[in-house]
Amino acid sequence: MMSVYGCPTKKALKLKVGTNVLTHTLFQETSMFGPEYKGAGTYAIVGPSPTERKWFATVTVDADGRVVKVS
Repeated sequence: MMSVYGCPTKKALKLKVGTNVLTHTLFQETSMFGPEYKGAGTYAIVGPSPTERKWFATVTVDADGRVVKVS
C-alpha cells in the first residue's frame, strides 16, 4: 500500500487523473520490503499520509505512468 503526496482527500486524488506519477512524484512508498510501484497496473493507496489513514483508494496507472482511474 502506498501513500500519495498533496491529496488531503480522496476527491483531491480524483482530480489527479491524467497526472504522470513519475514526473510529479505522486506516490510515496510505504513498504519496508522494497518498491511497490512497478509500472502499469492497479495500486492500493492510503491517504492523506501513511500514518494518518483517513481514506483508501485504488489507482490504475497506464504504461506511460499516467493515472487513468481512481476508485
